[in-house]
Amino acid sequence: MILKDILYNVALQSVQGTTDVVVNSIQYDSRKVEKNDLFVAIKGVHSDGHSFIEKAIENGASVIVAETLPEHKIENITYVEVQSSSSALAFMAANFYQHPSENLRLIGVTGTNGKTTVASLLYNLFKAAGYKVGLISTVKIMVDNTSHSTSHTTPDSLVINSYLQQMNNVGVEFCFMEVSSHGIHQHRTDGLAFEGGIFTNLSHDHLDYHSSFAEYRDVKKSFFDGLSKTAFALTNVDDKNGRIMVQNTKAKTYSYAMKSYADYRTQILENHFKGLLLKINDNEIWVKLIGSFNAYNLTAVFACADILGLENDELLRLMSTLENVSGRFEYFVTPNNITVIVDYAHTPDALKNVLHTINDIRTQNELLISVVGCGGDRDKTKRPKMGHIASALSSKVIFTSDNPRSENPDSIISEMEQGVEPQNFKKIMAITNRKQAIKAACQLARTNDIILVAGKGHESYQEINGKRSAFNDYEVALDYLNQLQK
Repeated sequence: MILKDILYNVALQSVQGTTDVVVNSIQYDSRKVEKNDLFVAIKGVHSDGHSFIEKAIENGASVIVAETLPEHKIENITYVEVQSSSSALAFMAANFYQHPSENLRLIGVTGTNGKTTVASLLYNLFKAAGYKVGLISTVKIMVDNTSHSTSHTTPDSLVINSYLQQMNNVGVEFCFMEVSSHGIHQHRTDGLAFEGGIFTNLSHDHLDYHSSFAEYRDVKKSFFDGLSKTAFALTNVDDKNGRIMVQNTKAKTYSYAMKSYADYRTQILENHFKGLLLKINDNEIWVKLIGSFNAYNLTAVFACADILGLENDELLRLMSTLENVSGRFEYFVTPNNITVIVDYAHTPDALKNVLHTINDIRTQNELLISVVGCGGDRDKTKRPKMGHIASALSSKVIFTSDNPRSENPDSIISEMEQGVEPQNFKKIMAITNRKQAIKAACQLARTNDIILVAGKGHESYQEINGKRSAFNDYEVALDYLNQLQK
């Protein structure tokens, strides 16, 4: 593609050299640059792409896009100065891939908890309704029926637009996409044409990245600020930030709730381990998912599908067939009636929701044994809160490693223990090795007891000192309990 076409809508500061040059591809990793590529220098968390401009040129880059241009310019290289390299990359990616988001109906889902569940359920619902559908989520990327792995909740803008173009090529009509605060803040979603946005909730998370909760909230809000007047914004008004999210949006707003007046209002009529009986507006529906947090998720799904035009009777029928999303309140029951629940809950609010859900259903005659950890190199302020919640709402708790990354897992566990109230110390134990912690929970459990393994959910690895090893909570618990049954 010609450079001048790639630069359409990019906020330019200056251009030195010709814009009539042909660009083969866009790269922001100098190691991937080849002849006649465009290199974007981005200031990242751990490294600054501006330090690799010379290397990119050595590898064949013919165009350099940067916030600060090098003093020494090389002949026959075009230099483009921009205000934000991340934002420029997003608009250039959209241009390079022929604006694929404009050729399908793209819905973004943002919030602290529930993004994966809402996006995935919408994907499954519209697939079941007979549409070609795309999904961009923490768990995976789906191009209609083809699955691709992913390492970020919201991938970089080149990856997003590349997959959206693939969706165009196979005739995808709807795409449901998780939109994280990191993704918004790093401009990965700039240049995308969203038909709608969904706000799930907002609670304590990512304060290792954002300077304050207010900044975290405002970054989320900026996604709705950017929606067009032809789009819709669907918000959870039971959350105190729900109305704030849509204060300045140009989009048509809709609300959903269980406790407040809203366009879509839900009541929980029955709540069991086998599912929920819900009343959404005037419609009663039995669903296979569990807990009040899933009642909110399902209300958002119902509302979004209704707004997008799915017929009411078909919508209700298809919702009754929806299954749990991988690693989200995923559970199995052993022959001697021990229930094991694996959930991605890695924030205080998510952990509280899962534990309250279990406690609302159980009889209190059985033990609730929780295995909980906190990730390393992430927000440290939530660790004592997680420890407090787990110990207050469980019969027994085993504090263990999550993904300690570069941190000492014993130090992380100690910070979790700081939140435990004195009367709950007798409930807790610490086992650093996560596999041994899960095994210990299985050994403690007796008939009818419940085990919650929280924090990693769908993840198939554990990251320790920069190395990822195969690890799956569900499989570890299932394998060990099967051994105990023999």
